Amino acid sequence: MQAGDDIVLVTGATGFIGQRLVKALLDEGRRVRCLVRRADARLPAGAEVVTGDLLMPVGLAAAFAGVSVAYYLVHAMAGGRAGFERRDRQAAANFVTAADKAGLQRTIYLGGLGETGGGLSEHLASRLEVAAILKGGKFSTTFLRAAVIIGAGGASFEMIRALVERLPLMITPRWVSTRCQPIAVGDVIGYLTGCLREEKTAGGTFDIGGPDVLTYREMMERFARLTGRNCMILTVPFLTPKLSSYWVGFITPVKPSISMPLIEGLANEVVCRDYRIRELLPLPLTSYDEAVRLALAEEQKSG
Repeated sequence: MQAGDDIVLVTGATGFIGQRLVKALLDEGRRVRCLVRRADARLPAGAEVVTGDLLMPVGLAAAFAGVSVAYYLVHAMAGGRAGFERRDRQAAANFVTAADKAGLQRTIYLGGLGETGGGLSEHLASRLEVAAILKGGKFSTTFLRAAVIIGAGGASFEMIRALVERLPLMITPRWVSTRCQPIAVGDVIGYLTGCLREEKTAGGTFDIGGPDVLTYREMMERFARLTGRNCMILTVPFLTPKLSSYWVGFITPVKPSISMPLIEGLANEVVCRDYRIRELLPLPLTSYDEAVRLALAEEQKSG
């Protein structure tokens, strides 16, 4: 799809990923429409705004009119912990109904990276369920699966920073030894926009991650070193991810409705098993250390 063609719809446009994606699409010269719940939402200049709520299907037709491709970035955790799986399910189902009626051709969905099957956290299981619902539509769905996204304002980044800054000595459960493949937010945006350009990604499921595979312990230790702080981590066997989610929710500024499901998912290893995306979109990837530096510099500039 070339810039200047049909309207591209972005749902979840006011979020951590959505705002960056909208700006990147506009910079490419694309016509961008944002579905938002509040008419006064702050969005980059040049974006068309349509008010609506995927949990309330009435009025969604206007959002999809003239749209050929849509990005699905909606996540119900921000609305509170209780029932987020049900809200995720309902929002995805309403999206599919409206999209099919409008004749949408393609959806690009950013979800969670993790093993399939049993034993998944509620958060990761819900992300997979949303993907399955979207794939049930008449349109093709590109499913990008990402683990921890490192960028200013992102929940995972803010949790790591708060823990390192506020707890020079941490007593943690075994999840600190779980492997993860973090990815810089700029690289996520590069993949999201690249999928729009590369038709060969239509209908595919792709793992996306940065060049480093690290444990959560290593991510916190590296963050401490980059910011000149001390970080001592002691692992104990009796702290489960669920128990530790309570003190993480207390220590960090991230809302418990978001931080607690994320922490409970840390027992699941989240590393790329499939690297086909690198053949289709050979982007230069950002190291974890550089992603942290960029995030800190962005926060300092905006602050």
